[in-house]
Amino acid sequence: MAYVNTTRTVGHGLADRFAGIVKSIRLAAQRRAIYEQTVRELNGLTNRELADLGIARLNIQDVARVAAYGK
Repeated sequence: MAYVNTTRTVGHGLADRFAGIVKSIRLAAQRRAIYEQTVRELNGLTNRELADLGIARLNIQDVARVAAYGK
């Protein structure tokens, strides 16, 4: 005796692909917002405050990049 089993996969339609693109765009926008906010806040600190945190003014963008995007 032979059995046939058909399985349909869900989540590969055009709407699902579009939703995935929208999700990735939102994630990128959120990460960019975190980066920009971190740069803004660190630039607002004095050199003394940055030194207390162990951050050189030249490294602000690097610190913000790690905060937003990870290593």
